[in-house]
Amino acid sequence: MSNKPIYVTQPFLPPLEEFLPLLKQVWDSKTLTNCGPFHQRLEAALCEYLGVPYISLFTNATIALVSALQALRVTGEVITTPYTFVATAHSLLWNGIKPVFVDVEPDSLNLDPAQIEAAITPQTTAIMPIHCYGRPCNVAEIQRIADTYNLRVIYDAAHAFGVRHHGQSVLNHGDLSVLSFHATKVFNTFEGGAIICPDAKTKKRIDHLKNFGFVDETVVIAPGINGKMSEFNAALGLLQLEHVDAAIAKRRQLDQLYREKLAAVPGIHCLAHDPDAQTNFSYFPILVRPEHRCSRDAVYDKLKAHGIHPRRYFYPLVSSFPMYRGLPSAHRDHLPVATAAADQVLCLPIYPDLDPAVIDRIVAIMLAD
Repeated sequence: MSNKPIYVTQPFLPPLEEFLPLLKQVWDSKTLTNCGPFHQRLEAALCEYLGVPYISLFTNATIALVSALQALRVTGEVITTPYTFVATAHSLLWNGIKPVFVDVEPDSLNLDPAQIEAAITPQTTAIMPIHCYGRPCNVAEIQRIADTYNLRVIYDAAHAFGVRHHGQSVLNHGDLSVLSFHATKVFNTFEGGAIICPDAKTKKRIDHLKNFGFVDETVVIAPGINGKMSEFNAALGLLQLEHVDAAIAKRRQLDQLYREKLAAVPGIHCLAHDPDAQTNFSYFPILVRPEHRCSRDAVYDKLKAHGIHPRRYFYPLVSSFPMYRGLPSAHRDHLPVATAAADQVLCLPIYPDLDPAVIDRIVAIMLAD
């Protein structure tokens, strides 16, 4: 086996010879940005593939999150999860919004609806959950709470490309959903993101916001930002759509192999899949329980010593970082499930080109003294 390091993920890229003709079209057109033909084609293709009514492409998901909050004019306090990537909470601070952290469910590690209502105050205007590792939130209960208290719901759906729940796209829940097309994601455009919109009016406002607020050459109606996806990224996205189903199928095979092999390792818990969901196998998280022979960090160090680089994802909790830890809701005593998960989680390598023999190697290292 090669001594080349094995990282937690590796970008999927189509054959270069398939991308070069699209690159030449961009070169010949001299249209590089500003919602050119590839941009428009990708929006239409993604709406069809994902089963969503409207989509607005962005340069990345963080700018999309910031713009989504702007589009819905969210202010005050927003209830969110501490068990996430920092961009979720950072998008709130960038909009002058106070994050309010509540705990997660032990099985899904998604925002726990049972904890949401107790955190609502007169200043609460929205809920921002994530579909952690692509596993759908309890969308029905979250929406019930939002309807009862007249709150907006913006889903950070960075992990949820192509995920379906009860046969329907999980991206159609809430007021808006935000996707990431970062290089590490199941579907990537080198770098990119998108907002799923429920109607044409909302999409138009979002499209204005991502282009400095311009309506036409001389009219600016909002303090917008430059969040447009380039033609190069959009062209790659169109090509990636031709390969994404095959890539997800390979991920599914690796996921199943991990589960079979790790069943023999005491103290290693694999998060269960939702039987009502069609997932994308974007990550393979395990929890290293206390009954395992080593701590999570010891397993992490052992694997790294053998050239395998997993990730403690999400550790530490967002709520522990300096800009958040002073918030009353950030105290670890209020977040016992998220705290335990952050201390035990390890995401193992998974990507379409991963050699299955690596999984055997990982399991052998875990079983070794």
